[in-house]
Amino acid sequence: MQYYNFSENKQRGTFDFPFEIYNVTADHPRYVMAYHWHVEYEIIRILEGSLHVTMDEKDFTANAGDIVFVNSGILHSGVPSDCVYQCIVFDLNAFLKHNSRCQTYIQKIIDHSAFVYHHFTPKYQLIHQIIWNIFDAMEGKKTGYELIVYGELYHFFGIVFGEGLYFSDAPQNRRDYKKIMQLKKVLDFMEENYSSPLTLEQLSASVNMSPKYFCRFFSSMTHRTPIDYLNYHRIEHASYQLATTDISVTEAAYNCGFNDLSYFIKTYKKYKGITPGKTKN
Repeated sequence: MQYYNFSENKQRGTFDFPFEIYNVTADHPRYVMAYHWHVEYEIIRILEGSLHVTMDEKDFTANAGDIVFVNSGILHSGVPSDCVYQCIVFDLNAFLKHNSRCQTYIQKIIDHSAFVYHHFTPKYQLIHQIIWNIFDAMEGKKTGYELIVYGELYHFFGIVFGEGLYFSDAPQNRRDYKKIMQLKKVLDFMEENYSSPLTLEQLSASVNMSPKYFCRFFSSMTHRTPIDYLNYHRIEHASYQLATTDISVTEAAYNCGFNDLSYFIKTYKKYKGITPGKTKN
């Protein structure tokens, strides 16, 4: 799963079936789900271990058997622990084309007047069964699987509205929303400029804050200092490049904003626990 951009903008599936499935294990180059968001919706199922999820300013741990639902536009990340997980990302607008009677419900979710609950444990037995059916259909791709995916998602949203498994208002106040938008802005700035030298002053200026206030703000939102997070993000890019191309460690370092190879290797080992270019035993 390539969570390259904080704001993802890519084609999911095909024009007439906009659903994409991703399988993520410990050896995946993007195993850790970096902060990002997208206009599509996402369903995550945890197969093994646990995933510590952050959504906007709130965080929780999803364990094996749990389901995570990500509403459109939500800034989210995930830190796995011995975790195997899968994600389906899809365009909810596809559901407006098929059944005018159901459009009213789907439109509430698209318009953000209804926010589906973000965390379903196995105690939600029917939800669990529905989501498992969707993933199994997406994996198997047997003839007619598209019908199962659409049908089960309609079933899912029917249960959500029937059982009241949603918020009728955004689960955040105006002040929270402003802070989240500021964080998205600085993360976008990092994404656009991570390959260049960046100073704390430049990062804070991107959201019109003083360096001192910006450090407090960023740490309270991400639990990391701005420079620590920037280096982490650079290492994620470098890790992906090393895993998917034939470039050297030196090239990856310079491509990702490091001008000192020894510092890059030290930082890489800090975040990945291994020397760049090597794999875990």
